[in-house]
Amino acid sequence: MKITITKQKLLEALQKISKATPTRSTIPILNCVLFSTENKNLILRATDHELTMVMSIDTKIDEAGEIAIPYRTLFDITSAMPDTDITFTVDPKNKVTIQTNFGKYDIEGVSAEEFPSIPEVDNKKEVSLKPAIISRLIEKTTFALSADELKPALLGTLFRFREDEITSVATDGHKLSICSRRDYTSKGYIGDVIIPKKFLTILPQYLSSEEDTTLWVGENHVMVSFENLTIFSRIIDESYPDYRGVIPKENDKIVKGNREELIASVKRVSIFSNKSTKQIALHLSSEGSKITTEDPETASSAKEDIELEYNNEDLIIGYNAQFLIDLLSHIDTEQVILKLKTPISAGLVFPESQEDNEDLTLLIMPMRMSE
Repeated sequence: MKITITKQKLLEALQKISKATPTRSTIPILNCVLFSTENKNLILRATDHELTMVMSIDTKIDEAGEIAIPYRTLFDITSAMPDTDITFTVDPKNKVTIQTNFGKYDIEGVSAEEFPSIPEVDNKKEVSLKPAIISRLIEKTTFALSADELKPALLGTLFRFREDEITSVATDGHKLSICSRRDYTSKGYIGDVIIPKKFLTILPQYLSSEEDTTLWVGENHVMVSFENLTIFSRIIDESYPDYRGVIPKENDKIVKGNREELIASVKRVSIFSNKSTKQIALHLSSEGSKITTEDPETASSAKEDIELEYNNEDLIIGYNAQFLIDLLSHIDTEQVILKLKTPISAGLVFPESQEDNEDLTLLIMPMRMSE
């Protein structure tokens, strides 16, 4: 194999596919990037088994072939070079020689046969999405995803595709976000799919503002293609919990307040909370409301009065401060509405008014207050 490519082209490609290269892996081949040739293009491929990225680059090919090269060393030497042409030569024993007009570098490659194959998207179905819609659904839900490996279904966002509606759902068991859009029409695929966070985090940066994005949904993988980049992600093959069953229907205690003021007050008070529980208490009264915290371990405490609209019986309810801030930070309106019931029942958080063609529902579980 022998190819020549500019430093800038190679560096840009390596930066893009780095998202699919694991930070640490016990499988050595996953720490490599696969170089292969196809017609007049160099194909770069990286994977961590969950996510696979394939990039095509138009370049000079003197001799076809394929080789896996350690990513970190390749990225570091490419980054350290000035603008120049770089020639890669691979001998029959997989030794890779990197040649420039000012230096020569040798590195041990790995046989391409050891590199994982491209995922097969079997029985794929087409989903056409407006970039603004998919970005919105991702933004409003991925923050609520779990990091608990023992609950694999909660490591991804559930997407529910219906004829004239698309819904995204994410939860970690403590907070829940449901975002539905009605400005969507199915092209034939109707179903549910759980997509991992990594794919959803990467996707928005490649979306065009002008063209719809086509997502291909298969039995085990989803795939999306752009001009010279294709991204594959495995699907989380688990049953998603019945999130609709935990949404309370009779929360009749209504709280309304300025979103930014509420976030700021929670942030200040939580500085003095227990570092493990981050518990704060919301004291609601028609006479005046406040936010408090107390940490017996450090003998610290805090209390702030806050202006909230509330006309019901007094209620004290505990929350994890960070969870509450996360939910409030994903509301767009100036005013926020909380619908509550008891100190031990789930609370609902809504924007003062919903966006056109959208329904956003946020849920937070309370923390039991110590006596």
